[in-house]
Amino acid sequence: MNAEIIAVGTELLLGDIVNTNGQFLAKELASLGINVYRQRTVGDNEERILGAFKDAFSDCDLIITTGGLGPTKDDMTKEMVCKFFNKELILHRESFKYIEEYFERLGRPFSENNRKQALFPEDAEILPNPNGTAPGAIIKGTDGKTIIILPGPPKEMKPMFNNYVKPYIKKLSDGILYSKVLRLFGIGESHMAECLDDIIEGQTNPTVAPYAKEMDVTLRITAKADSEEEAIKLIEPMEEEIRNRLNEYIYGEGDTTLEDEVAKLLIANHKTISLAESCTGGMVSSMLVNYPGVSEVFLEGAVTYTNEAKMRTLKVKKETLDRYTAVSEETAIEMAEGIARRTGSNIGISVTGIAGPGGETEEQPVGLVYIGIYNDGKVRAEKLNFQGNRSQIRSRAALNALNFIRKELI
Repeated sequence: MNAEIIAVGTELLLGDIVNTNGQFLAKELASLGINVYRQRTVGDNEERILGAFKDAFSDCDLIITTGGLGPTKDDMTKEMVCKFFNKELILHRESFKYIEEYFERLGRPFSENNRKQALFPEDAEILPNPNGTAPGAIIKGTDGKTIIILPGPPKEMKPMFNNYVKPYIKKLSDGILYSKVLRLFGIGESHMAECLDDIIEGQTNPTVAPYAKEMDVTLRITAKADSEEEAIKLIEPMEEEIRNRLNEYIYGEGDTTLEDEVAKLLIANHKTISLAESCTGGMVSSMLVNYPGVSEVFLEGAVTYTNEAKMRTLKVKKETLDRYTAVSEETAIEMAEGIARRTGSNIGISVTGIAGPGGETEEQPVGLVYIGIYNDGKVRAEKLNFQGNRSQIRSRAALNALNFIRKELI
């Protein structure tokens, strides 16, 4: 079954609101075995909405809309569904009663405009909305065409989809699509594709799809089967082969993050950590403390931006700074050891570099970064060169510092 997702609302076209509903619905539909043929956004305009319905049904059997169910005149999704399917708009008394009681509970006067939210196409299957005043609906037309209308606010749309639409679609779909996501760091998308070229070229079921984000690459392995258990069995041998080739880069699965996985490793290995940051200005520390429970292992973070701070707080030698400068392997090593010894942590991490613009030389260009690590008496540093603006260089340095920790612990 092919489906199209249509977001209705001029505010979306103008960029006043970001459409996160499309991403959510696409993922959910894919997991149910529904092929999302297309997504589009249309403004609050009768002609455009009707045109979108006509165009969508030339390729699809199912349309899911979000938005346009409010009490104002420019909320016209239901009206356009009626017009498209040649149905009457009638009052759904149960919804009308709920909306009245909703305003009563809030202590707010009921407006006649809100009566509009209880009007639905005849024969529609109403989807209750305990999180707002706009119920949704499933409306069937002719030739097996169906439109499902959902409210725009995600806090209303998501539970409505999960509670009512998902069970409905499960009855329609032929089998399911099940995906497993592997997250990688330290490898580019093109290099990863080269390593998996034969797998990607020969894929049938399951399939493998790479996605690249900022310094992060994901692999989505998807299988179609009659049940989730059968799909998992289809995925397992392909996942094993991918891990055999790329395991050093795989840091996690699903919706995890690099900082979450590093925090888990530190806790599991009972390794305390402290950080000394210069060019990253506390970014590594900030990312680590996103993880609940990291206080078991995270002792301290120091932002030692100036040479004086490095000498005073970390005991970096003046001779080292004078001879090698603040952005050097030698300084990174002394910073990592200095923070570890000061706090008594098992691991000390340092980051020093030139984020620019300004401060660079021919020998030390913008993007030059050194990451130092002290691990129970052993200390070393790694030299890296990044491209990008100041924000990108700092972010990439922070993520690589986290990956430095991860590699040390696995």
